[in-house]
Amino acid sequence: MTTLTDGAELRPARRGDETGILACIQALADYEREPDAVDNTAEMIAATLFGDDPRAFAFVVDGGDGEIRAIAIWFLTYSTWTGRHGIWLEDLYVHERFRANGYGVALLAALAGECVDKGYPRLEWTVLDWNEPAIGFYRALGAQAMEEWTTRRVTGEALTALAARA
Repeated sequence: MTTLTDGAELRPARRGDETGILACIQALADYEREPDAVDNTAEMIAATLFGDDPRAFAFVVDGGDGEIRAIAIWFLTYSTWTGRHGIWLEDLYVHERFRANGYGVALLAALAGECVDKGYPRLEWTVLDWNEPAIGFYRALGAQAMEEWTTRRVTGEALTALAARA
């Protein structure tokens, strides 16, 4: 746990944070112009983060009163080239009214610390190409765009059709 300059605490997520985490996920979806895309629930978050075999993890910024002000949700990746794990940052979100408090930097620094402590050579994520404030923020922290790589996704009917080929 880390106490931030305004007294808020950056810490690993724990049981009881699910509703606040879900609120951040929904706020991020709203910001990313996908308000109806969130199917997640507090129960699903609890199972994912705190179940018998967690495969995703989260850091939160807690205002001290139980209010989740910011989140970083992440999971491990694996690079066949380096032969080591890395961290994939799935969601980074800071509620708008708290964006001048350094929470985004603190969360990314915590993830970078996790990488350094565990010998993971990579911390990676995607950002929407129209999200200039985030792109500028990430660039200022030393993040580099992977211009030659593009993300691919298979979902819905295409996923079902592909599975049927097995």
